[in-house]
Amino acid sequence: MTRTVGGAESSAARLRTMIADGEFAPGAQLSEERLSDQLGVSRNTLREAFRLLARDRLVEHVFNRGVFVRRLSTADVVDLYAARRVLEQAAVHACDPSAPALADAAAAVAEARAAAATGDWRAVGTADIRFHAALVRAVPSERLWGLMDGLLAEMRLAFLTTDDPASFHAGFVERNEAIVDALRAGDRPGASALLEDYLDDAERALRSATGAG
Repeated sequence: MTRTVGGAESSAARLRTMIADGEFAPGAQLSEERLSDQLGVSRNTLREAFRLLARDRLVEHVFNRGVFVRRLSTADVVDLYAARRVLEQAAVHACDPSAPALADAAAAVAEARAAAATGDWRAVGTADIRFHAALVRAVPSERLWGLMDGLLAEMRLAFLTTDDPASFHAGFVERNEAIVDALRAGDRPGASALLEDYLDDAERALRSATGAG
């Protein structure tokens, strides 16, 4: 039983990475037979992995059809950003200039800049996810970290709906850096205002990508 659970968690992690890397687009069906062979696991283990991904809202089971990568609706995007505002604003108000979380967030910004310079916009998106995950680590609660990680996993699906990832991600690299600079200066109100504007604009862009402005 332990081996099955461990195998399911490992398989879910691999599938999560494959989805994040765009190997399966939102709405794509996940073939049980093909993935069982590709991952080298039994179908029972794979089904448990699907259950874990469904819990994380990354896939959905459609009766009599199979398992599909979720396609986020406009309502999903609105809900995600409502939750992100609560968590990330709490992080800004908990963050001080010497916080390890802030150093990690700054490192993620540097990663994003390097990736943008080479036109690797998927890597820019990955660095952006890392930035926001790191920021929330300023709040001393592992439960909230886990919640944020789940939200950001769903954000990957939203990123995959953008037709022009370069234009979507490019402007946010400097805005992340501005948030870091404000927090390093001890300006929490300024960082909070920058973050609020950032989240408003990102939500607006992704709402448009999912079908509503």
